[in-house]
Amino acid sequence: MPEDLIKREDAAREIELVSRRLGLLHLAFARTLMDEFGEEVGRRLVLKAIKRYGIMIGEEVKRAVQADGLPLTPDNYGVGKGRSLPEFGMQERSEELEVGGEKRSRAYGCVMAKVWKEYGEDKLGRLYCYVDPAKYMAYNPNYKLAHVTAIPDGSPYCEFCIKETTQQERDDFVSPDADWDYIDRCTNA
Repeated sequence: MPEDLIKREDAAREIELVSRRLGLLHLAFARTLMDEFGEEVGRRLVLKAIKRYGIMIGEEVKRAVQADGLPLTPDNYGVGKGRSLPEFGMQERSEELEVGGEKRSRAYGCVMAKVWKEYGEDKLGRLYCYVDPAKYMAYNPNYKLAHVTAIPDGSPYCEFCIKETTQQERDDFVSPDADWDYIDRCTNA
């Protein structure tokens, strides 16, 4: 095989290794904040950092989608140059489905969730998952990608929905001090 080609399963394994490291990095930073500042302040700081991280991702996707001349709609998030996640290696598999007339997506076998479970830190790892509504709202504040279920919460898969945001959600998201973690629900406030 030519050196510039790699088998898909080998590439997936390499991405899985990076995903494990990302899961461990999150745990290390989050646990340090919790230990140094206590559960309440530490949790708030972790969520503040995750929101900043999500905003960085969402703005990057937004620039890519706009560069492609596409509108900032949910259908264009993650299309073409605007993709924010690898197609394989971060989870075992994913699927699109319809539940009660609503489009949803499911991800099975999240590598980071496996790491968090191995370390007995599902709850702390779950704070990372708030990156999903944050990145989506940074892309277009009128929409959120929220969890119906999440593996670190005990589900066998993560299930996501896309919902229009309320004015309150948009206001709380841009506020530097407002609680915003309630946004990660598939019902609007």
